[in-house]
Amino acid sequence: MKFGTCLILGDNIEITEKRLKILCDNGFKYCQPQSWEPWLWTDEYAAQLDALFKKYDVTPTSFWCGWEGPKYWNFYDGPLTLGLVPPEYRAVRVKNLCDGADFAKKMGITDVVTHMGFIPENPYDANFAPFCAAVRHVAEHCKKNDQWLLFETGQETPVTMLRAFEQIGTDNLGINLDVANLMCYGKANPADAVCIFGKYVRNMHAKDTLFPANGHDLGVEMPIGKGVVPFRAVFERLHEIGYNANVTIEREIEGDQQIVDIMESRAFLEGLLRDIYGNDLEII
Repeated sequence: MKFGTCLILGDNIEITEKRLKILCDNGFKYCQPQSWEPWLWTDEYAAQLDALFKKYDVTPTSFWCGWEGPKYWNFYDGPLTLGLVPPEYRAVRVKNLCDGADFAKKMGITDVVTHMGFIPENPYDANFAPFCAAVRHVAEHCKKNDQWLLFETGQETPVTMLRAFEQIGTDNLGINLDVANLMCYGKANPADAVCIFGKYVRNMHAKDTLFPANGHDLGVEMPIGKGVVPFRAVFERLHEIGYNANVTIEREIEGDQQIVDIMESRAFLEGLLRDIYGNDLEII
């Protein structure tokens, strides 16, 4: 199992190097670079970042690719602003994702991850087919780069995501399984979701959460082990389907407490995984 964490790209390479060094100093050899700033995705920045990965002997497992325009992480404004679902932002975000895939390719990164938005649950919704067509355009662009396009879970039920995959129809679609998102959005138990997603899981975000407390706001993120995510059941299901790849620890706070929580999370997860996987587990 490859343990890593998220690497938020800074506005300049010096900021990014400081963040990468912290991860390296704490024993991480894998990371998921993330960026919401398309203006950063230049040839120069890609070359500088690739050089840093080699300098610190850290391997990027995927590139988390953001997009331009408004974004609100709640149940009212989220459906209107997130991902490729809102028609008014779709064209620019398709370009953002294609540009992000090209940026990732310059560093040899084969998996491109993003939030696609609140995918319509009803397959007869007038927005469902155009949304799928837009994603297909991005997926085909990624395929030309020999890349996978990964949906991060959370804003849709597992069956809705599976239906979108079937409608899009390309063979390079995958899932970044965010186990907490499925619960903080109130969409699914992540252990049950693994049974539906199965072979599509190519990366995962390990984080914890509480359930939503009302109909407007997402559930509150918590340190791993302090929320409601059933990690043992999740990893038992992942073990059953043969998953033995990336575990990307995500803690969406800032300051010194972030790395403290990340390291405590790693210790918690390593103990759990050794118990489940036994002698079959190699932790890197």
